[in-house]
Amino acid sequence: MAITIKNIIPRKQAEAVQTSQYTSDNAKTLIDKFTATNTSASNVDFSVNLVATGDSASDANLVLDTRTLAPGETYTCPELIGQVLEAGGFISTLAGAATSITISATGRVITG
Repeated sequence: MAITIKNIIPRKQAEAVQTSQYTSDNAKTLIDKFTATNTSASNVDFSVNLVATGDSASDANLVLDTRTLAPGETYTCPELIGQVLEAGGFISTLAGAATSITISATGRVITG
């Protein structure tokens, strides 16, 4: 078994449409840290789904549901810490406004 610490979602702005941000290819991934920062001057909602392979983002796999971030706020997403994605599972996000929420995540990728 090999464990690799990885920046699974390099810093980027979350899209205003449901978007897959990271897929756990041929491995399990344990989420260690996930942050969302509102870089706009208005409140912006943010949601995260942890989706099993072969499934799609829906209420059934919603982990962070419409969290409103104030201007300049960084949210550390405790709902995601310690969650495991099985092989083929993915993280999908939805921001209430484009170019408003900067996301980043690190985790441990476990193979073998």
